[in-house]
Amino acid sequence: MTAAQAPIAIIGTGIAGLSAAQVLHAAGHEIQLFEKSRGSGGRMASKRSDAGALDLGAQYFTARDRRFVEAVQQWQTRGWVSEWSPNLYHCKEGLLSASPDEQVRWVGSPRMSAITRAMLGALAVHFSCRITEVFRGERHWHLLDAEGKSHGPFSHVIVATPAPQATALLASAPKLASAAATVTMEPTWAVALAFANPLDSPVEGCFVQDSPLDWLARNRSKPGRDTSMDTWVLHATSTWSKQHLDLSKEAVIEQLHGAFAELIGCAMPAPTFSLAHRWLYARPASAHQWGVLADADLGLYACGDWCLSGRVEGAWLSGQETARKLLEHLQ
Repeated sequence: MTAAQAPIAIIGTGIAGLSAAQVLHAAGHEIQLFEKSRGSGGRMASKRSDAGALDLGAQYFTARDRRFVEAVQQWQTRGWVSEWSPNLYHCKEGLLSASPDEQVRWVGSPRMSAITRAMLGALAVHFSCRITEVFRGERHWHLLDAEGKSHGPFSHVIVATPAPQATALLASAPKLASAAATVTMEPTWAVALAFANPLDSPVEGCFVQDSPLDWLARNRSKPGRDTSMDTWVLHATSTWSKQHLDLSKEAVIEQLHGAFAELIGCAMPAPTFSLAHRWLYARPASAHQWGVLADADLGLYACGDWCLSGRVEGAWLSGQETARKLLEHLQ
């Protein structure tokens, strides 16, 4: 097997990894994907629960770059995404005010993970497989997973994980590893609350200041969602999340539920369902302009939202750039 004939390994099935995978697959390359979780999506993942599917990570996304706009329009045509036009509010110093804007917001339909599930298609993927080491033999790359199993050979490896995880996997290319190590990723605590009867509030999305909360969304206002319960997703600020990183999930739910009750401005019964999820690497603390980290001669690449804007669009563009660079080097 020559290096060119060996498949390409992609670690991570978030938007960045799948964006690269689609381009490379379309160019005729065999792809093998590796994902530590049980499903695709990364921070675009949705969680199935007793209260229906919940978007605990990315709440929506926007499209500004022409290339991404075109991709999203294709996704809409295929039924993967819908436009979301919530009753938007701002809350500052405890005061709620309606805050409509002209921004077009998109959500996966009927849940956020529908996008990555559709992008994944029939590509080969190893779920519940956490890669701990990427190493090179004489001519090919190999991956070692947490169970001690080796995978390979691969002609190229694309690391599409949050920067702190990517740093360790890029050890074979110290320059790439040191660049990834400079990226700070900030955490976010997310809480979902479900109520048997709808809360008496017009709010469907709210940007929050002067509170432990940063954002809240009413799940039923998104297209295609289950409306049998009134389910809300709350995101804490990065600052609050850092200060309470190791707080128990029960305590996080209690504190963020309290903050929610203070600002929503209506009677709030006890929720019939609640859960908390800690995103350790929710978003990069600052934007970068790398697009992709690449050692083309070695055949090792890293991509993700942290290589660009920190947004869903940035993740997709980073994946596209990675695939383009890899294909250029093969020509």
